Amino acid sequence: MTAPTPHAAGRLTVVLGITGGIAAYKAVGVAREFVVAGHDVHIVATEGALRFVGRPTLEAISRNPVHTDLYEGVAEVRHVALGQRADLIVIAPATAHTIASLAAGLAGDLLGTTVLASSAPLVIAPAMHTEMWEHPATVANIATLRSRGVTIVGPDSGRLTGTDVGPGRMSEPAVIAAAALAVVGPRDLVGRSILISAGGTREAIDPVRFIGNRSSGKQGVALAEAALARGASVTLVAAHLDVDAPTGATVVTVSSTSDLQGAMRQHSATADTIIMCAAVADFRPIAVADGKIKKDAVGETLSLVLERTPDVLAGLAADRRPGQRVVGFAAETEPDDDRLQHIGAEKARRKGVDLLVVNRVGLTEGFGAATNSVMMLDGDGSVVARAAGDKLSVAHRILDLLV
Repeated sequence: MTAPTPHAAGRLTVVLGITGGIAAYKAVGVAREFVVAGHDVHIVATEGALRFVGRPTLEAISRNPVHTDLYEGVAEVRHVALGQRADLIVIAPATAHTIASLAAGLAGDLLGTTVLASSAPLVIAPAMHTEMWEHPATVANIATLRSRGVTIVGPDSGRLTGTDVGPGRMSEPAVIAAAALAVVGPRDLVGRSILISAGGTREAIDPVRFIGNRSSGKQGVALAEAALARGASVTLVAAHLDVDAPTGATVVTVSSTSDLQGAMRQHSATADTIIMCAAVADFRPIAVADGKIKKDAVGETLSLVLERTPDVLAGLAADRRPGQRVVGFAAETEPDDDRLQHIGAEKARRKGVDLLVVNRVGLTEGFGAATNSVMMLDGDGSVVARAAGDKLSVAHRILDLLV
């Protein structure tokens, strides 16, 4: 889908579709995010949505009348008018029924007709019980929508209605709004080729066990999503991701540090920018057992002899061609900010990168979290920017510096 040209001063006409799920109450927060950002929000609510959240609340937040009935405003052909005026359409929550209807191209209500009558980018935030989200029909419908260029935000894994817990929880309003606005963001990377690594490498101990880390790949995937939204050609070298790779990226799957090194070297030849976001194992076993190591065979203790893995980032920086930029990531557990900056500055100089993104990680922050807080250092180790928030907004801030 091609985004229309945004209005003057960046003000967008946003159509927010709200459908009949328990997560509809969170749509109030989504509307507020867009309004606070200065955009003109028009809500199209299904009849089911209004059973969960009231029209006065939605109109107070959006500052516009709420549209529900396909047969209202017939003289202006409202479903066409809304679709034609929209710079962006967001549906949050998107129920399983709504997703099926969108995939089939149905136009049985005002929301369905508005979507079909518009060429604006479409962003949906699914919300439903885990069994519904994982049902083959929903999986196929989501794949169909992705193939058409629809942006899918979430769902997250967490507490659902009642005592149920699992994937299907609607993403938080700020995350949805940031992801949606990124879709119509600047197209300042058109013609650029960006190589990104994401996830965490694993070093085999035996055919069953490995040495690994807690990286989910979320920040690297967010960087790929942001770069694609801004027009770049993206190759994503993926090591054991906990999230889906974005549609539109060329994905190369790897496992070990050696695998990652080979893939990065191969694809770096055609990249304008290299972003090493993957968490790479620093050590690996010297010898890998051919069969599973049995507890009874080794006794109460097991000793492993480890060796250093190749320094992939330093190698890419050393071999970069003129004009090619290399960005590295450094995940540290240092609690003191000044000390963290000092560690990052030393690493930036030692690795020879153009930009080093430093973030603090721990058992409850960094790896696997939906948000991130980073400082960005240039090759000399000076702090040039900081960013905090959901990982997609952090990704865009990093790309802003590169641009």
